[in-house]
Amino acid sequence: MTLFYAEPHGLGHYWRTHYAQRTFQGMYRWNWFDIGLLIPYFIVMLILAFYGVHRYQLVWLYYRNRKRAQHSSTPPARFHEADLPFITVQLPIFNEQYVIDRLIDACCRMEYPRDRYQVQVLDDSTDETEQVAGGIVQRYAEGAEGLPPQPIEYIHRTDRYGYKAGALDAGLKTAHGELVAIFDADFVPPTDWLRRVVDQFADPAVGMVQTRWTHLNRNYSFLTQVEAILLDGHFVLEHGGRSRAGVFFNFNGTAGMWRRRAIEEAGGWQHDTLTEDTDLSYRAQLKGWQFRYLQDVECPAELPIEMTAFKTQQARWAKGLIQTAKKILPRVLNSDAPWHTKLEAWYHLTANLSYPLMIVLSTLLMPAMIIRSWQGIWQMLLIDFPLFMASTFSISSFYLVSQKELFPRRWYRTFLYLPFLMALGVGLTITNTKAVLEALFGIKSAFARTPKYRVQKKGEKTQAQKYRKRLGIIPWIELAIGCYFAATVWYAIASENYFTVPFLLLFVLGYWYTGLLSLLQGRFERLGTANALHEKPYPVGV
Repeated sequence: MTLFYAEPHGLGHYWRTHYAQRTFQGMYRWNWFDIGLLIPYFIVMLILAFYGVHRYQLVWLYYRNRKRAQHSSTPPARFHEADLPFITVQLPIFNEQYVIDRLIDACCRMEYPRDRYQVQVLDDSTDETEQVAGGIVQRYAEGAEGLPPQPIEYIHRTDRYGYKAGALDAGLKTAHGELVAIFDADFVPPTDWLRRVVDQFADPAVGMVQTRWTHLNRNYSFLTQVEAILLDGHFVLEHGGRSRAGVFFNFNGTAGMWRRRAIEEAGGWQHDTLTEDTDLSYRAQLKGWQFRYLQDVECPAELPIEMTAFKTQQARWAKGLIQTAKKILPRVLNSDAPWHTKLEAWYHLTANLSYPLMIVLSTLLMPAMIIRSWQGIWQMLLIDFPLFMASTFSISSFYLVSQKELFPRRWYRTFLYLPFLMALGVGLTITNTKAVLEALFGIKSAFARTPKYRVQKKGEKTQAQKYRKRLGIIPWIELAIGCYFAATVWYAIASENYFTVPFLLLFVLGYWYTGLLSLLQGRFERLGTANALHEKPYPVGV
């Protein structure tokens, strides 16, 4: 060990020559060029640090208010069997031929009195799904799969006006329910879901109840495992922390139930944003309706199995939240809501602004690293390191806590996924920045659905070409930026600035991972035919 520190190229020699040596102290002098680079660099780092600190705050709110957590087993009151309200279950779909039978079957098997129950299949499809879904609805309406005839109806629109929001609004015109439950095509609600949720509405002030998403294909691939951790963080700490603290939180578009009067009083479903669920949520809560979140009620769903599908989903959410922020935040800030509710709404709706800021940070990182290395290690440790910890380490701790809450016996396995989770967040920067800028500048776009293929287990394959989308030049841009950060890694090693290498490697991994998976998805499926392709559930017209 002594020899290790005494060697000319040992650790002790490195520390003395780089950080303890004072021979050239004071040689660096500030200049306007360096100041012009470092000022925006530190502004961006500071803003990102504020959003990072907010993640810590959500964890604090989650644990501080744990006694205020809501549970399905302890509703405010319970309906008598004869007084159970009428429930309409709405199933908005668009080109979902691979999963529609699974969804309809699950909804027709839900436990609830059939004289107070209605299922609406709201179909905007433009492919064979129209015939497939119509045939399945007819079968269940007449009695199928060991079930008596079900109260289910099929509604097909040809114009797709308003996208999902338009379909839900059209369904309400013929809905009989006092309460409305909504499930997207990739969800499989358990049979007792309605029974566990409905009693929350015995409190007349409750306008919406959201339940927690779980994942049918969590173990399908490495990508789906990382996606599951990301969503778990949202549903445990964001929803859990906000709901327990009594501030505004949002309906997630599916696996939730609304009081119809809350929808109507808030102004109904509106389609001027891509996150119509969040838009309606804030409008309803501004009207005084209370929301509840039941973390103990699970509703399994299918995660995107392809990188482009995942990017499309994330970009839609990013753009929609910024659109909602432009529309709703002025109302929130001018409302009578408490200041901490307004502050939380600001953080929630503007969080995706961090993606354009990441682009700025990526551009300035190498020149700032060169300048800061000349200024000395102690300034970097006192200034850069705290900002780095606040903006990046908060991500890892946030998701570790959520996994510990859900999986107390095996949460430590999450450590293996943390570098890739953080890298994936970096890799989404280009697509989400494009989405955020479109929202800021008012550029409209269609509601881009997330393809679902009913793939759950490792090794299963699907005829994905039908719904697969490419992202144009974006994957190539991601690969190019990854090469730029590879150059920064080389420079850091060449200049013996080893402390920055792990951080820079996350950028390389993130951009190359998302870029390569976007370009190569589906290529490997054609190399083998060991597993049969997953066909649509029924022939057209049956």
